[in-house]
Amino acid sequence: MFNRLNHAPNGWLAFELNVLRRLNFASVMMPFTNQPHLGAYLKRWNVRVSANDAMQSAWTKAVAAIQNNAEILSADEIEIVLEDAYVPRYRLQNAVLREWFNETDSWWFDNVRQNIERLSSPVARAVALSLGMRVGDYAASFTEETRELRQPFSKVYQRLWSVLPKPFNNGQNNTCHNKPANEFIAENFADLMFLRLPSMPRRNHSSRPDSMVWSEEWIRGSSEFWDDLKTVGAGKFGVSVETKSQYLQLLEEILQSASNTPTWAIAHVEDGFVTTQELIETVGRIRRVDTIYSKDFSELTGTKAVIITA
Repeated sequence: MFNRLNHAPNGWLAFELNVLRRLNFASVMMPFTNQPHLGAYLKRWNVRVSANDAMQSAWTKAVAAIQNNAEILSADEIEIVLEDAYVPRYRLQNAVLREWFNETDSWWFDNVRQNIERLSSPVARAVALSLGMRVGDYAASFTEETRELRQPFSKVYQRLWSVLPKPFNNGQNNTCHNKPANEFIAENFADLMFLRLPSMPRRNHSSRPDSMVWSEEWIRGSSEFWDDLKTVGAGKFGVSVETKSQYLQLLEEILQSASNTPTWAIAHVEDGFVTTQELIETVGRIRRVDTIYSKDFSELTGTKAVIITA
């Protein structure tokens, strides 16, 4: 499903890959990587992938699917993760879980989160956390009317683990970062920058879907980090803005910082806030626009997918 921050509608991955096949590159950097699917697929083209996202939940998924070339969770590690998952303790380590789940479910997520810290490998922890986030998505798919059809989370977790694709080793040093996008761009070089533009609602309007919010609070263990995250991102592209002109100005600044990258592919959701023509004009002030590709998803989402290459 599509939402306003870095999520693509069904079918957009194929559209992106179709465009990227026309470009010549052996390495790619992705400043916003809310979902790792594109980067994981590009590994199969033997492309070296450098992915980034300021959200720890997104970065964790990227480590599990992109940076991970070989690591698979063992049955023993799954036992560690699910040990006493439903057993209540003295108190919840992460009390904010009660805002998202009932008491029993909160204990499961709280215990599993703490158990994952017992895994020795950072990549293993990332894989285990990614599976936990998928269990959260599973939980959110039920309503009060359908809740009786839901299976125990530990069983769901094991099933998700059993069908998890083996990581693909492309022989490259794929890296994942958890930084503001401008810092990531300044510190990395690649043949191609794939910049999926986050849609920016006006200030005080949430751009994050519930799935991202709860996942971030589960990963970090509280909800007290949001103000600090907002402060760190203030004045940088990727945070809420007040006006269209501010959005375009911040975009121009981030494109200027990537001026040494040979090729850009800029993916945009035409949702009424910023038009494709305005983006073309912004990109054109820095370098010549090569091609504009578009695909209409209006029947599914009311939006159009656009990729600008330069």
